[in-house]
Amino acid sequence: MMKNSGIPSSLIVENLKGVVGDKWVITEREFMENYLKDETPDPIRPKPAEDLILVKPSSTEEVSRILKIANENRIPVFPVGGRTGLVGGAVPTEPGIILSLERMSRIEVDEENLMAVAEAGATLGDLIKAAESAGLFFPPHPGDEGAQIGGLIATNAGGARAIKYGVMRNYVRGLEIVLPTGEILSLGGKLLKNNTGYDLMQLIIGSEGTLCVITKAVIRLFPKSKYMVTLIVPFNERSDALRTVPQILRSGIIPLAIEYVQLREILEAAGHINENWPVQKGLAQLIIILEGSSQEEILSACEGISKVCEANNAIDILLAETPEEQNRILKIRSNIYTALKPRMMDILDVTVPPSSLEKLMEQVDMIASKYGIYLPTYGHAGDGNLHVHIMRKDVESIDMAKKIKEEIYGAALKLGGVITGEHGIGKLRTENISLVLSEKHIDIMRSIKRIFDPNNILNPNKVLP
Repeated sequence: MMKNSGIPSSLIVENLKGVVGDKWVITEREFMENYLKDETPDPIRPKPAEDLILVKPSSTEEVSRILKIANENRIPVFPVGGRTGLVGGAVPTEPGIILSLERMSRIEVDEENLMAVAEAGATLGDLIKAAESAGLFFPPHPGDEGAQIGGLIATNAGGARAIKYGVMRNYVRGLEIVLPTGEILSLGGKLLKNNTGYDLMQLIIGSEGTLCVITKAVIRLFPKSKYMVTLIVPFNERSDALRTVPQILRSGIIPLAIEYVQLREILEAAGHINENWPVQKGLAQLIIILEGSSQEEILSACEGISKVCEANNAIDILLAETPEEQNRILKIRSNIYTALKPRMMDILDVTVPPSSLEKLMEQVDMIASKYGIYLPTYGHAGDGNLHVHIMRKDVESIDMAKKIKEEIYGAALKLGGVITGEHGIGKLRTENISLVLSEKHIDIMRSIKRIFDPNNILNPNKVLP
């Protein structure tokens, strides 16, 4: 292991054990299998390296000491969280150290300042529960509640509820980070305003583990909504559903979420988890979540949205009021990916201006027709972020899947979009990043990487081509 480090692997292992203790340094492959992959579809997931050590620190100081050892010996380090990513960003692709912060999972809620201080290994589920127990609310819901806070920040996670409250970037008020060279920095804090120098914190958010290791975060919370309802709005024509979305946004009513699903996939997701989907009508459906401070406010919003939807040929609109009904709807929606994954070649997350969604789907249909395939599609319609799936049974090879992917990317770019709205670049999309970013832009990113990580030890060969 780590043959290029110049130090016998046994000495490296002993040094790491001296930092975290024998129990938290794992060298046996069978005990680290779950750390070698993420949720990227099997056919395209990067292959993990053979010579790896899994290390589980319990404090920022231990992380610092681990990174100093790694940097001095030019050993690659791969930070991992809940491994829920979809672009191979956390897969350890070179011999080195897998750094899991799962033991660092403490959360403290500051009710007076509406903030939570969370260690990087705490999960999204942990944060939601901690906020709720204090009568507060963490609005984003990127999907899998097993995702860890450090990973959510490193990938600038989005999800279904981004329309009204934004993505992860909008909630991070402070960070504690460890540089690849071992120095510990504190950025921001329990502040709503901070204009002191360059905002390095915003640079860290979304950097996908290539610039530093996030160990702790200050996260903004909100007062808990008193009332929340979910609408399921079916349409016989997909164009009617997608045309409705920008009209809702222009109406002045800002929902918590507007999700677009197709009946075929949502029924499969329901069956996958032994649930029943409550609306069996329509080819396409919108799932709209509304929240407010009074019942009158919610009812007024429901009435306004219903009028917009009915003007666009909506069929029978279902109103789900109880928390149990709404949670079941969200759970089924969140399991579309897991239902499709065993038969999937790739999942894309192209993003366009919301008003261009209908045109994007027309292009996706044309591409599907050209290749004689079906492309399951759903996503976050309210922010223009759609997930297009390329299925194994429909493609003859990975090369064919790449051609389909590139044509979908081209369609999104012509509409003023980008190749990824929330999944990130990771390892899989590095070959496509030049479609969006100029060579000068990429050169600046490379320069930033060298400043933070002069020996290129942290998550090497990710994000940058």
